[in-house]
Amino acid sequence: MFRVNKGLNDPLISVRSGEDFNRENLRQFLLEQNLIPNETLEVKQFPSGSSNLTYSLRCGGWEGVMRRPPFGKLPPKAHDMKREANLLEMVYPHFKHVPKPYVFCEDKSIIGAPFYIMERKHGVVIDNHFPPGVSVTNEKCKKLSTDFVDTLVELHHIDYKVASLEDFGKPEGFSERQVHGWIKRYNLSKTEDIEVVDRLSKWLIENIPKSYEATIIHNDYKLNNMLFSTDLNEVVALLDWEMATIADPIFDLCVSLGYWVQDDDPDYIKNVQPTVTHHPGFLNRREIVELYASKTGRDVTSIHFYLVLAYFRLAVVLQQMHYRWKMGQTQDKRFENHNINARNLILHADEVSHLKNYI
Repeated sequence: MFRVNKGLNDPLISVRSGEDFNRENLRQFLLEQNLIPNETLEVKQFPSGSSNLTYSLRCGGWEGVMRRPPFGKLPPKAHDMKREANLLEMVYPHFKHVPKPYVFCEDKSIIGAPFYIMERKHGVVIDNHFPPGVSVTNEKCKKLSTDFVDTLVELHHIDYKVASLEDFGKPEGFSERQVHGWIKRYNLSKTEDIEVVDRLSKWLIENIPKSYEATIIHNDYKLNNMLFSTDLNEVVALLDWEMATIADPIFDLCVSLGYWVQDDDPDYIKNVQPTVTHHPGFLNRREIVELYASKTGRDVTSIHFYLVLAYFRLAVVLQQMHYRWKMGQTQDKRFENHNINARNLILHADEVSHLKNYI
């Protein structure tokens, strides 16, 4: 969920220690599915994923991407490969930015976990820097901002019933489940006491807004979950659909705003999620909201609540990663200091909850 890069500016690496699998088993499975020629299967890993693990597969002239859950004990109902693969299959005909799904496998004897294979999309991921050779102007940054909003609007415009996704989510009571669920996840993964957590939790529970509309939501919509063309003039793909569901589109908008850093944000927020959105030319959060509202006609009065929840949710995600590292369930050193970022985000969420004009 947190910072997954899959672009030309993100070189593939050899599979990390402890995250490899039986490659011959996978090759035989792919042969049986008529996906690959009978040649050597080359496996590399996308290095920056912190949630589901993502691998590059090459065989002759064929390319694909494999997704599987992380190793170690997993939260209940999380990292559901079948659900994610089914979503891509349903959304693919209606949304050109979805990678084409090829096959899902729930037989754990193949690689040790359920997995699915999808199309390899090529493009550029934008994190805390622009790709080399690209002329960065205020106009370019503004276009990236508007493309970002337009793609979200396009996703939210899909009729989820036409896409046969009526049973994919439960929009009724979604916000309540989110609030109570993320509070529970935090309590299960906390490694220190943070003085404002009880107050923030109480505020979230007491301020849940009514939801009047439901759409397909990505639920982790952010700039570095997108692939752009090398000149940054076109959105190539939207990636990482593991959190997608049917729910309030304003919640989805606020999840993206939780990652959208602007120039006047405190340094501890800028340090949590590396991004270029604080550069001149990018729209700020208020302008993002206004543009989205103008393109959709949707009521955005619940924006304040959902943004506080977005910051808290991101804090819990980081805390869960740190907990896995602290408990020895992963050796990934990137998670060692995530508790510091989680604490800063919780403090920030508490502060924002008291600022009526934050957006």
